[in-house]
Amino acid sequence: MHVVAFTRSTPDTAAKVEVGANGQPTWGDAATVVNPWDEYALEEAILQAEATSGQATVIALGDELHNEALKHSLAMGLNAAIRVEDAALNTGDALAAASAAAAAVKKLGDVKLVICGKEAVDTGTDQHIFQMARKLGWTLLSNVSKILSVDEAAGTIRVERQIEQGKQVVSAALPAVLTVTKEINEPRYPSFIGIRKASKATIPVWSLADLAAEVPSAGVSVTGYRNLPPRDVKLEMLSGTPEEMAAKLVDLLIEEKVL
Repeated sequence: MHVVAFTRSTPDTAAKVEVGANGQPTWGDAATVVNPWDEYALEEAILQAEATSGQATVIALGDELHNEALKHSLAMGLNAAIRVEDAALNTGDALAAASAAAAAVKKLGDVKLVICGKEAVDTGTDQHIFQMARKLGWTLLSNVSKILSVDEAAGTIRVERQIEQGKQVVSAALPAVLTVTKEINEPRYPSFIGIRKASKATIPVWSLADLAAEVPSAGVSVTGYRNLPPRDVKLEMLSGTPEEMAAKLVDLLIEEKVL
């Protein structure tokens, strides 16, 4: 079975992101990392491909920044990596990204399962995944914490989903798109040999023309970025008995017009 995972490079969660002099977001010299949620998707793609004697391909949308995430994926054990880059995708519009992602999956031709991380930490959204599934015309199963079975011959998949009330077991027809949570597995560390091999890999780049795809006009546009205003934070430690500290806290909250 051919399994596809999507990934991207994002700033380290400890990096200080701010707007630079050129008006664009920057995180200075801080390193980029694989989008943390994607690591679980990458691991699961490897496991499902191995379980069905198939192959796992990883795809990233964007410029060369995302090559690091792709090479990390190859070092983990995915079989192939592809990057989709086109000026029409620089709008930041989720539907445009979803259209390109769906076209890339279709170009591969024999994909039965697409696995994505829960969301992207830099954009804080997962809407592009739902839109991609809609573009493909495939069932989407979100918040999957365990893949219980995959029957390629019957064309079905059975998973366990995390929901607010607990857990839900559902079945769906293949092909399908999944978003996975961190409970699904423990991502492996790339081996030294895998890292060396991935460092030498040449990653093909597909344009929208290569995909014979067009993306819709952006429904939203970014007019600019700005830093948050600085916050004047003062710290005051209260002392005394619990009752005395509670009384002082109430007085302070009233003084600051919080209460």
